[in-house]
Amino acid sequence: MTLKKPTILIVNDDGITAPGIKVLIEEMQKIGDVTVVAPDSPQSGMGHAITIGKPLRIDEVHLYPNVKMYKCSGTPVDCVKLAVNRIFKGKLPDICVSGINHGLNNSINVLYSGTMSAAVEGAIEGIPSIGFSYDDFAHDADFDLCRPFVGAITREVLKNGLQKGTLLNVNFPNVNQIKGIKICRQANAKWAEEFEERTDPYNRHYYWLTGVFKSDDQGEDTDVWALKNGFASIVPVQFDMTAHHAIPELNSWAFEVGKEQGEHGKHLKNNGQTFESNPGLG
Repeated sequence: MTLKKPTILIVNDDGITAPGIKVLIEEMQKIGDVTVVAPDSPQSGMGHAITIGKPLRIDEVHLYPNVKMYKCSGTPVDCVKLAVNRIFKGKLPDICVSGINHGLNNSINVLYSGTMSAAVEGAIEGIPSIGFSYDDFAHDADFDLCRPFVGAITREVLKNGLQKGTLLNVNFPNVNQIKGIKICRQANAKWAEEFEERTDPYNRHYYWLTGVFKSDDQGEDTDVWALKNGFASIVPVQFDMTAHHAIPELNSWAFEVGKEQGEHGKHLKNNGQTFESNPGLG
């Protein structure tokens, strides 16, 4: 009896010709039937942006043998949306893998990352999804160190599945040998950013974003610690951004809207019930 191969959607944010996606394609071909939908140009730092107000285009390309490949004019998230709607035509792939990104997407970087946002979109669609990133920004980065881990992690997700609304953020350190895998929490860290003022050839000012990544989180259970100590980090991520711990306190607030406006205002009290008037959509 021949087992049906899993269907695998591959996306990224570095563009369809990036070295990282080539390695991911090669490793996924060992596991299942691969379809690639990736941006036609680099889209790093796009986060969860989508294209509205202008046409989106997808064109089939032939870069690697036995792989269905499409380049997309939109963002990484657009790639996933178009893949589900137009390529797979609503029949979801068994897994969505994004990357391998040039550069880490650990800690707060997960919010800015096009690589991770594509994986998040896959999870929103109900597809088990993983984002892979490697600590090397060089175009000629050597991703061979990541290969066995990419395959092993993908096979485990296909075997065990992921909880609904959950995906994996996987990062690899740039070391001679990865010590192993650590399941981590996201470190409490951020970028200390500056905007350098520069002058263009027409003597007009413009600004260039620079920054230093800073972490005061000393926990040894974080992705920052794992990567610094030579381990691959896996952080389970969710797209439900509700701060559940804050709900009880907020339910104790009065929200006396309109009190200063006299009889023209309307008193609203949040007691955990539905508001009498629509508080609005954002």
